[in-house]
Amino acid sequence: MKRVVIGMAVLVMGSAAMAQIHSETVEYRVGEVVMEGYLAYDSSRVGQGTRPGVLVVHEWKGLDEYTRGRVRQLAELGYVAFAVDVYGKGVRPEGTEAAGTEARKYYADRQLFRDRLRAGLDQLVSHPLSDDQRIAAIGYCFGGAGVLELARSGADIDGVVSFHGNLGTPTPEDAKNFKARVLVCHGAADPHVPDEQVQGFVAEMDSADVDWTLIAYGGAVHGFTNPNNTGDPSTGVAYQAEADIRSWKHMKVFFDDIFK
Repeated sequence: MKRVVIGMAVLVMGSAAMAQIHSETVEYRVGEVVMEGYLAYDSSRVGQGTRPGVLVVHEWKGLDEYTRGRVRQLAELGYVAFAVDVYGKGVRPEGTEAAGTEARKYYADRQLFRDRLRAGLDQLVSHPLSDDQRIAAIGYCFGGAGVLELARSGADIDGVVSFHGNLGTPTPEDAKNFKARVLVCHGAADPHVPDEQVQGFVAEMDSADVDWTLIAYGGAVHGFTNPNNTGDPSTGVAYQAEADIRSWKHMKVFFDDIFK
């Protein structure tokens, strides 16, 4: 099922002003490697039953304060949110060269990437407040590629949202494993995810009859959701407030749909 959307119609959600957010660092292991994830939820709702869970996959510099902030935002919306640590405890590359080197390890070894993502998903699903029948995953840049890779692995989750993520894959035939519905929030002017990659993704999704939606934000380049990206758009990486706000609202509408 193909749904390509170019537009800005959104629903405005209610305030989360009364939320009491509990957050904590969570250590877990993948084999012998220690990981350090981050969990948050609204403690004012403890005792009111389980709630949908959302896995968050970080950008190429690892699990940082930007990622933790997104986890807390999701908790304010009423979700149990958990940020997976793909790289491992203490592996937080500084600078674009180091980040690129680390990220390429996982692009080159998709099974390793999937194993790390699955381990984080297991942490979320096993949490006592998390409804294991209502699970989604979101990711940014490297993490956007990650949530699509998680879906390609056949993860039994309801939906994935990629924000300015890499859309390419060496195994497009794995689209047959998708159980999740897909929302891609894409910068229409993103030079790092060019049109040929977008069209390859479209062909991949259509080949497997995946339920997908792609929203392209005019003028937005790579990294448009992260305020730390203070460069000029001509560099190819820059924050754009309008696209950030609209994509978050589109995510909320998507969640309302898949979790209803």
